[in-house]
Amino acid sequence: MAHQNLPAAEALSKLKEGNGRYLTASSNPGDVSPQIRQKTCDEGQTPYAIVITCSDSRVIPESIFTAGIGELFTIRVAGNVMDHHQLGSVEYAADHLGTNLVVVLGHTHCGAVGAAVTSDPGGFVKYITDEIKKAIGDEKDELKACRLNVERSVSIIKDQLKLTDSSDLKVCGAIYHIDSGKVEFMD
Repeated sequence: MAHQNLPAAEALSKLKEGNGRYLTASSNPGDVSPQIRQKTCDEGQTPYAIVITCSDSRVIPESIFTAGIGELFTIRVAGNVMDHHQLGSVEYAADHLGTNLVVVLGHTHCGAVGAAVTSDPGGFVKYITDEIKKAIGDEKDELKACRLNVERSVSIIKDQLKLTDSSDLKVCGAIYHIDSGKVEFMD
């Protein structure tokens, strides 16, 4: 049974406000107190947004959106690509935690996107770059490729979870600029 949670539009506003505070912050003022740890332990979690992002160590959603414990349901995988594991995580947060907003957060200077643009890696990395290549085709501009990759992940979520315009769960894409800290939400 899903918990009540913020509508998608309100959750998106909260993310934008949090990113605005982050742009001038030197530390994350999100609540990580013993009290919030105990509260979320006792009462469970009701994250207001699901954020699917890259594993890159420079991309920290809780900091980027000035969030604390229990506020974001974060799914991380190199290149923010989607497979059944990520889709299952989104479905869980939406159905069981009542979260109504999914943000696919790509970022500038992404090593996975760069590898897909410039090379053909082997090993298990190939699974990631092959997914990115499906999104970017022959695109050589890394920022454009990053956007295309985010758009593909957004499309996969909408298609696979059979979301319509009237669904409570909304999905949007965004690009995190690692140099400035600004999140650019895509329409």
